[in-house]
Amino acid sequence: MKSVAFDYQRPVTAVDAVRLLKASDGMGKLVSGSQSLGPMMNLRLVQPDQLIDVRRLAELNGVQDDADSIVIGAATTHAAIEDGIVADASQGLMPFVARGIAYRAIRNRGTLGGSLAHADPAADWVNVMALLDAEVLLLGPEGERSVKADHFVLGAFTTLLAEDEIIRAVRIPKISSNARWSYYKFNRKTGEFAEAIAAFLDDPLRGVRRAVIGAVDGPPQVIEQAGELIDAWADQLADPWLIAAGIEPGTYEYHIHLVALQRAAQQLSRLSGAY
Repeated sequence: MKSVAFDYQRPVTAVDAVRLLKASDGMGKLVSGSQSLGPMMNLRLVQPDQLIDVRRLAELNGVQDDADSIVIGAATTHAAIEDGIVADASQGLMPFVARGIAYRAIRNRGTLGGSLAHADPAADWVNVMALLDAEVLLLGPEGERSVKADHFVLGAFTTLLAEDEIIRAVRIPKISSNARWSYYKFNRKTGEFAEAIAAFLDDPLRGVRRAVIGAVDGPPQVIEQAGELIDAWADQLADPWLIAAGIEPGTYEYHIHLVALQRAAQQLSRLSGAY
C-alpha cells in the first residue's frame, strides 16, 4: 500500500514552517528523517494534505554550547550524536544510547526532534531526555516556549506540541564530569523497539539522583529521588514506582521492567562515569 496524494513544501525558515502548519488547518505534517511518518503514510494510518520539509532549516540544525547546557537542533540525526559530531552534555550517555537505536541506515536519517514529536513510549530519546531533565524548545505563531521533557510527553504518541508548533531544539543540562549513569533496555533482537527501559543518573555535584522507567503504556516514569535505589537496591523499593508507571504486579511487563531496573542499578554500581 502507498500513501494518498499530498502536496510538498520546503520552507526556508522555521517561521515559514510554522506559517504553513497554521494554514494547513491541522492537515499538514512536518517531515525531517521520515523514519516513522513514512511507514505510517504508506499504511494510511495518517493521510496529511501536505508535507512540510524542515530537515535543512538552519534554526533546526547546529549546536549551541552554553555555560551550563548544550542546545541541540531538532533536525540533528541519531548518527551525528552517535559519531560525536555534536557536543555532548551527557558524559557519554547520549552517544551510547544513539548506537543502540534501530539500524545505521535509520540513524543516518532519523532525528532527535522527530523522535520526541512521535513520542513512542519505547523510543530511547523520550526516556533519555526525561532522565537528563532536558527542555524541549517549541516554536509557534506566538513565538518560542520551553517545556520540560518529562512534561512534554502526555502519553503514548501524545505530546504538548500544538498543531501549529514545531520542535526547534532541545536544551540539555551538562552533567558533572564525575557523574555516573546507566542505561539498560530489553529487546529481543538488535534494532527492535524496547520492551522495557531503565536508566539512572547519579550526579552528586548537581544534587541529582534520578531514575527513569520507560517503555510503559504512558509517559516515562521519572523517579526524582532515586537515592535509595542507587545506594541499596531492593525489589521492594522499586515496586511502588513500577505500579505508579501503570505496570500490574505479576505480569510479564512487570517482571521485565523490574529486571531492567535492577540491571541498570547494577551497571551504575560498577561504573565511574562512562562506558
